[in-house]
Amino acid sequence: MTHDHRPLDVTRREFNKGAGLGIAASASIGWMTFVQTPASAETPSESTAKIELNVNGEARELMVDPRTSLLDALREHIGLTGTKKGCDHGQCGACTVIVDGRRMNSCLSLAVMLTGSEILTIEGLGRPEDLHPMQAAFVERDGFQCGYCTPGQILSAVATLEEIAAGIPSSVATDVTALPAASAEEIRERMSGNLCRCAAYPNIIAAILDVQEKRG
Repeated sequence: MTHDHRPLDVTRREFNKGAGLGIAASASIGWMTFVQTPASAETPSESTAKIELNVNGEARELMVDPRTSLLDALREHIGLTGTKKGCDHGQCGACTVIVDGRRMNSCLSLAVMLTGSEILTIEGLGRPEDLHPMQAAFVERDGFQCGYCTPGQILSAVATLEEIAAGIPSSVATDVTALPAASAEEIRERMSGNLCRCAAYPNIIAAILDVQEKRG
């Protein structure tokens, strides 16, 4: 048996060019396969929900993932960034808003569960030229330093005074008979879910007491 050992009539440049084209073709086929066969994702109609929220007196219609928190709906979908994202675990109170008259940690609440609810954020409480009494008191008493927790502190304070005025005792009310007024100790307990890393607590309590006193 004989073997033909004659060299192929192919130059090194031609060989490299052919190999390169082969690799490119393989890569293109692989990329086309990847593009044409995406992972099994849900269609938009299956992955989103249509909800309507009444935010600061204005009806807002949104399409959101059912897992979207109220906090993310407010910040990312509506653009109301006054509500702050702190711990995102309901432990700091920076995301506090008022829903149907009651304060709530918006990071722990699903937006889809609040369809039709009346939601109040810091943007709807007052304006720079017409501050809410609680906002004015925080400024007067210097109840903030960095200001990050302040929107949640103010909304929680507003709701706290409404709870006190309605005669709703806290879990460890110091003197229920004193309602609808409350001591600094009682207010401190009611506000314990709102953390201030700058430790402006004495001024925050003083501001709340000022508003309570003016309300009579």
